Amino acid sequence: MPAEPEGKEKIFSGYQVFVIAILSILQFSIILDFMVLSPLGAILMPELHITTSQFGWVVSAYAFSAGASGILAAGFADRFDRKKMMIFFYSGFLLGTLLCALAPDYPLLLAARIVTGIFGGVIGSVSFAIITDLFKFETRGRVMGFVQMSFAASQVLGLPIGLVLANQFDWHAPFWMIAIFGIGVWVLILIYMKPVDGHLKLKSERNPLQHLIKTFTLPDYIKAFFCTTLLATGGFMLMPFGSAFSTNNLGLTMAQLPWIYGITGAFSILTGPLIGKLSDRFGKLKIFVVGTIIGALMVAIYTQLDVTPLWVVIALNIILFTGISARMISSSALVSAIPAPQDRGAFMSINSSVQQVAGGVASAIAGLIVLQTSDGNLHHYDILGYVVIGTMVTTVVMMYYINKQVIRMAREAVKPEMITKVA
Repeated sequence: MPAEPEGKEKIFSGYQVFVIAILSILQFSIILDFMVLSPLGAILMPELHITTSQFGWVVSAYAFSAGASGILAAGFADRFDRKKMMIFFYSGFLLGTLLCALAPDYPLLLAARIVTGIFGGVIGSVSFAIITDLFKFETRGRVMGFVQMSFAASQVLGLPIGLVLANQFDWHAPFWMIAIFGIGVWVLILIYMKPVDGHLKLKSERNPLQHLIKTFTLPDYIKAFFCTTLLATGGFMLMPFGSAFSTNNLGLTMAQLPWIYGITGAFSILTGPLIGKLSDRFGKLKIFVVGTIIGALMVAIYTQLDVTPLWVVIALNIILFTGISARMISSSALVSAIPAPQDRGAFMSINSSVQQVAGGVASAIAGLIVLQTSDGNLHHYDILGYVVIGTMVTTVVMMYYINKQVIRMAREAVKPEMITKVA
């Protein structure tokens, strides 16, 4: 690593900084494509003459196709240069986004969302595989912290950008913006990113199907997949009803919601890198536990609220999402140490698919628990909170064993200098 003038060793080289930046921007464009669709519902439904359930299919089509493609791609994920995989799937994602921008009616828009999901669902797993390949475990928390900023940034920008462009032009405009922006990102990756093919030197005699089955059935990997399932379950249970709970139970207006999302997202952008740094310094498991305690307390408080002032709701959301970010960043960094180098692409693809499917199932279960009465109020939201807290506590237990597994793997690799930093 290059040295600083003071003689201190740099944490990241110049090229590594570029990789972190480009992967963060890449993730931002993908999540923005998903986030921007939500505020368009009020425009799309009357303009395309579709029902709420049909609009629901437009939203969920992406998740289901992304989950399916992740499984299908897993067997091939470690047989190619990860840069080439990234370029291929991002090209397909941009094609799908362009089709959304051109779609004149509901059937073609639904088909375009399926195409976007098929390709976009694999990009996240390729990104995490690249991070695992290029960055050592001791600094991976910082990297995850910066990359996870894309979620917060899309939250801040997705809602206002979607509404402003759609109102100024029409509902196609946000997709045109993402497609044009994405082409610039694609060019940067093509020109400046180096091949990521170190895993190809580790020869494997398994065919793609055998590789998929082996990755899916390895006991150590199954533990991580199950933990990812519970992590996704907690978040996706509360999210679908967040705006309805805010406007009906908490007494807020639709005009106030962007303030909640915007301010919360801005704080998440600021805290993400700090959380990543803390997880590298004090240990991924410790930060995960702290994040879980904060998150569980906030869920317990938030789901019990009645009519509440805006500033209180914003403050609680900031604390809640700080806890959620701590869990996401630390768990991503810790789980990234589980797969062997020759399995990373397949592992990340399956892990991403599990997350997508678990999110869909969690939303469905939440819909069975929560009831909306004729006055608009949501009932049993507190029960939903208890279920979420239960999943959060369970993931702490599972992360404890995953952390022990990572330590054991470090010992077996005869790297004692890594063991103390993992723990």
